[in-house]
Amino acid sequence: MKALVFNIRLNSLYSIRIPFTWQSALTYPVLPPSAVIGMLSNALQRYKNDKHPLEYLELIEDKTLWAGSRLLTPCVIKSYTTSTIVKWEDTHPWKFTNVLDRQFAYSRQLQVLTIFKDDSFIDDLIRALKRTPLTCGDSESLITIDNEVFIKDVFEVKDEIIITEYPLPFNKNTKVKGGKGRFYLMHERCKKEDTNFPLRAYLIPVEEREGILYPSSFEIERTSEKFFKVSNVGYVVIQELT
Repeated sequence: MKALVFNIRLNSLYSIRIPFTWQSALTYPVLPPSAVIGMLSNALQRYKNDKHPLEYLELIEDKTLWAGSRLLTPCVIKSYTTSTIVKWEDTHPWKFTNVLDRQFAYSRQLQVLTIFKDDSFIDDLIRALKRTPLTCGDSESLITIDNEVFIKDVFEVKDEIIITEYPLPFNKNTKVKGGKGRFYLMHERCKKEDTNFPLRAYLIPVEEREGILYPSSFEIERTSEKFFKVSNVGYVVIQELT
């Protein structure tokens, strides 16, 4: 198996809305799996420009074994009051806008990692990432790839205990031996299958100090998980949905 690994530089604030928040929209500090898959499929569709966007989304989802990201630099999250347009055409005295609270984050650099079951399209994907506009969350949050997009070998390992710096799928049987983090519910895919569109609990390796989130890591003991090592990058944990 192969993995794509690249660092992104944030050119502005970003807001990746947590799905079940609206009136007070909260943000993830990192890109959840669904945002990574959406970014890759959008880049490939723009580059190839020969199929419907949903076809490329289905391609990336089918070929992805694991997707996620991690902080490389400290992250600050703040809430701001925003004005949202709710109607484009109407007559006075009806209201045209609504005031909402929304969280925005800023971190200078994140690392994105995706493990593919099949790497037959990986060269096209690398070219797409280098040649098309990329965003983090919403269309206003432009990002730039730092340096290069790397292809790494991936191996399943039988170690009983590993240390990972990436988001950790979590359930009641997960054995975290050490580390600090925050719980978030995340979508692992973009497309709904029938009525099934579950949110998975993830533990994000971050440590808060004086209101700032810093990158962290977890030491985890194997229960039902699978451990994979990405060459010269680190370990990721995969847990099948039950």
